[in-house]
Amino acid sequence: MFTGIVTDIGTVIAREQRGDTRFRLRTGFDTASIAIGASIACSGCCLTVVQTGADWFAVDVSAETLSRTTLGRWGEGSRVNLERSLKVGGELGGHIVSGHVDGLAAVVRAEPEGDSLRLDFRVPDALAGFVAEKGSVALDGVSLTVNAVQGAVFGINLIPHTQQVTTLGGLKLGDSVNFEVDTLARYVARLRDWVKP
Repeated sequence: MFTGIVTDIGTVIAREQRGDTRFRLRTGFDTASIAIGASIACSGCCLTVVQTGADWFAVDVSAETLSRTTLGRWGEGSRVNLERSLKVGGELGGHIVSGHVDGLAAVVRAEPEGDSLRLDFRVPDALAGFVAEKGSVALDGVSLTVNAVQGAVFGINLIPHTQQVTTLGGLKLGDSVNFEVDTLARYVARLRDWVKP
């Protein structure tokens, strides 16, 4: 589990095609403290560390994940939001994030609003019901508060700090990000469908 509070921006330094695709990411994390098999959220995708080096770690990504997330577009130089998994008793600064991407959200508006950046996203219709005003979403692994919702479009504001410490500040019209609904919303919807009055 994660909190959606990004603690490093990594960079893809290699992409190797094997049975799966292996990415090597340079990081500011202390890689000596990263165990093989550890989970790291990489732009919102929970991935398993399979190898480490002095300033990098590697993850294997299946064809399924590549086809359903933005990871298929990663190449050398791609910037990646990173978060190590939550330790029991650790600070929960964002919201509970599983690292299981539900779909892609496309930027349909990107405009300055004061010092903030206003971003509107369109999600697939099947996911729209999971987004609520003042609720939480994870976009490329970043925990954010929804400011407004209209149909399948919702808006968020990025304060200058979030623009600087995540990759989201560089988004522009037409870009897509990995989108994860709030876990609570997922279970409320499931119960609504199965519990009859």
